Amino acid sequence: MNVEITGLTRRFGRTHAVAGVTLETGPGVFGLLGPNGAGKTSLLRMMATVITPNSGTLRLLGRDPGAYGPRREIRRLLGYLPQNLGYYPGFTVAEFVEYFALLKEIPAAQVPAAVTAALERAELGGKARAKLGTLSGGMLRRVGIAQAIVNEPQLLLLDEPTAGLDPEQRVHFRALLRDLGQRATVVVSTHLVEDVGAACAEVALMDQGKIVFHGTPGELTARGEGYGAGDAPLERGYSAVLAAARS
Repeated sequence: MNVEITGLTRRFGRTHAVAGVTLETGPGVFGLLGPNGAGKTSLLRMMATVITPNSGTLRLLGRDPGAYGPRREIRRLLGYLPQNLGYYPGFTVAEFVEYFALLKEIPAAQVPAAVTAALERAELGGKARAKLGTLSGGMLRRVGIAQAIVNEPQLLLLDEPTAGLDPEQRVHFRALLRDLGQRATVVVSTHLVEDVGAACAEVALMDQGKIVFHGTPGELTARGEGYGAGDAPLERGYSAVLAAARS
């Protein structure tokens, strides 16, 4: 398994953002669903080695991120798109993606080809020289996806990746996810159940810092049979699981 989590917790003051999560997943596309405030972003940030757990164990790509050497190895093999991507408005698209390629220690001779490939896959080839400060929100999200995949990561973590994308761009992104999932472990955090249904082979649903469902999209859909809240079968399954967890 590329992600192995046991009893993981993270507190912010008295708030338990992540409360004893146990989860594992291997190659493929894994969907992390849940309402706002469920703890998805905190869990992804621990998996991205941005913050550390208060308790529990976490292994990524067979390594312990709590130790400096393994953590550095993980970061070379990791791609991460945070919910809020910071950037310098004066950077061009290509300069921004190149910067992350260098941070991930891609050999200098390989960086130009890696940047070009990432921009093409994110449908940004024609925007390489555009300044970040001139781009729309959806275009910036695609730049964020490009920097996350520039190193061909073995573990790719995406927090609300389709925010700001139009319907056509979301269809392309789902196809990209399925392609990436053939070679890597891809974890997609979102509250949009249709993205999970279209791209993910496995899904977990978080609420109040805990995992309240783990299975396939089909199994989540089945939980909604006879339940009225939601416009689509998968939405009804999502709503039914949340209602049961809170009752």
